Amino acid sequence: MITTITLNAAIDKTYYVNSFRIGEIQRVVRQIAEPGGKGNNVAKVIRLLGGDVTASGIVAGSSGSFIEENLKERGIQTSFVRVPGESRVCLNILEESNRRSTELLEAGPEINEIHIAEMKEVVHRLALQSSVVVLSGSLPPGAPADLYVELMHVIRSTQARVYLDTSGAALSSGLLACPHFVKPNEQELAQWMGREQWGDADWVEAAEKLAGVGIEQVCVTLGSRGAIAFIEGEGYLVTPPLIKAVNTVGCGDSFVAGMAFADDRGDTPAERLRIAAAAAAANAMSDKAGHVDYSLFQAYMEQVKVITL
Repeated sequence: MITTITLNAAIDKTYYVNSFRIGEIQRVVRQIAEPGGKGNNVAKVIRLLGGDVTASGIVAGSSGSFIEENLKERGIQTSFVRVPGESRVCLNILEESNRRSTELLEAGPEINEIHIAEMKEVVHRLALQSSVVVLSGSLPPGAPADLYVELMHVIRSTQARVYLDTSGAALSSGLLACPHFVKPNEQELAQWMGREQWGDADWVEAAEKLAGVGIEQVCVTLGSRGAIAFIEGEGYLVTPPLIKAVNTVGCGDSFVAGMAFADDRGDTPAERLRIAAAAAAANAMSDKAGHVDYSLFQAYMEQVKVITL
């Protein structure tokens, strides 16, 4: 089983409008509401790929109930910690005329030491039943910057492997704890390296350096250009299918889902990367974050190229 942890879960709501004019009344053409937060996106894709997954984390209020019930309806087991307040809504206003988007992101409910202690107990219980535990997304208000490090220590007391996908201070502190897998994008890795000017060779050097601190699986995602990975000491270049993306939100989460799903099955590193890249490409062809059409995923599997460096 795979467990995903989303400490700042959300309802991802998309409003489609013909055009967005500030200061005027807008007519919404259509809307989509999805259980969101990066870890929940990972859980949704794992389930669509056929994996056994439990979604956990922190939820609050009626929005939290919507998140939990919608995940259950998709065949995803849940084990969330409930806190006072209301889970956040992340609103994306998408203009159909030019595909330009405007995002409004709420902060989410504030947590305290009691909630953190309860979360650690849940994580430990689920990790004992899991091969992989995925820690994804931003930290909620009130959480210490090293909360992911604390949760990694809990997970490492079991046999589960730790996947970390976050950014900023949470990523910087998390890297020092050496998770089994990280997936920084270009901006996150550049910030970690403290450099601004980059060439293609620099990404390989940076990924190899990150792997050198003791992280078994390092995948640097480069958007439509694919990914560079170092897994168990071997370097890989991943070239994705050529597509015209409909929506890139959730592609990184789908990549993580593919890696965790394939890792849980015991697939080879090259096969893990092939599945991850195909899942990310399939997500890019959906207007929902954390969604893949399985037949499209299978077709893209044949088009992904993975070569050793």
